[in-house]
Amino acid sequence: MSYNYLENLDNVDLKNKSVLIIGAGYIANEYALSLSSMGIKNVTILSKSKKTSLALCDIYGFKSYFGGYEKILPILPKMDLVIIATPVLTLLPAAKCALENGQTNILIEKPGSLYFTELESLSNKYPNSHVRIAYNRLQYPNFHLLKQLCSDDGGITSCTFTFTEWLDRIDLTKYPSSILERWGIANSNHVISMAFELIGLPKILTPHQFGSLDWHKSGSIFVGSGISEKNIPFSYHADWNSAGRWGIEIMTNENSYRLIPLEELYVCEKNSTQWKKVPFQVKYPDIKQGFVEQISLMLEKDSSSNDDLVSLEKSVKFNKITEKIFGYS
Repeated sequence: MSYNYLENLDNVDLKNKSVLIIGAGYIANEYALSLSSMGIKNVTILSKSKKTSLALCDIYGFKSYFGGYEKILPILPKMDLVIIATPVLTLLPAAKCALENGQTNILIEKPGSLYFTELESLSNKYPNSHVRIAYNRLQYPNFHLLKQLCSDDGGITSCTFTFTEWLDRIDLTKYPSSILERWGIANSNHVISMAFELIGLPKILTPHQFGSLDWHKSGSIFVGSGISEKNIPFSYHADWNSAGRWGIEIMTNENSYRLIPLEELYVCEKNSTQWKKVPFQVKYPDIKQGFVEQISLMLEKDSSSNDDLVSLEKSVKFNKITEKIFGYS
């Protein structure tokens, strides 16, 4: 089966676009790699640390600024795209600073904020700016192929998903307590957003939380069910104390599909028990999936037509749903 999600962008010239990345850590490096692979050379890295900014620029030949976004943003020209790739707690402050200094096309790394009220406030204050939250998994090529296959089957009939976390892989010393206590939004939200992007946001949701962790008081086992706005029934089950992994299973009248792992796609045909891997095209196989797609969409489309990425309004809805699933106050 042939499928190319970026086919309509192949003829778009992005090479002369100007891009600013705020941050110089792991995620910023992934964006820098993506931009370099796309042939975009007019890139500026802005970091608080001179060492990290120069180190990243030395790899890709980009321009370097350091000293903090509050100091540098006022002296920079307007860019075609600003990517906010700072630590979670500074994502929104950096985005606000960029907006206050005339930047209007901004991609904020997920989740944007741990609190929907902060995202809502930003949306209300800058209603005419083109700000999107970088849920890169919603731009996976296999994810869009799954959407197409489900449509060809006549639509999704039901869905189940899991967002089990591997507790022994979480470095509790790396994150402040404010992030750990809302880990569902900081991390598990990536799976939850994929499921509800496929079936529609819940109109009925009955969540249950069980257990507790020293750093995550609201629970460690999460089960629930509901009906989406598209009248699709769904359920979820995640036990952080046990084994498992992230995954989504979608049912149609013709087939069942699995995103397990999320980067792949499997199908089980009716009256069969065999799961077969579904092939799909990946434009940049050596780059974190979804990053090139997000950048292309941010640069190719204007704010009035770009419905393919997560707006501030939609990110508010994602956060609200996740808060309910995890029982956050």
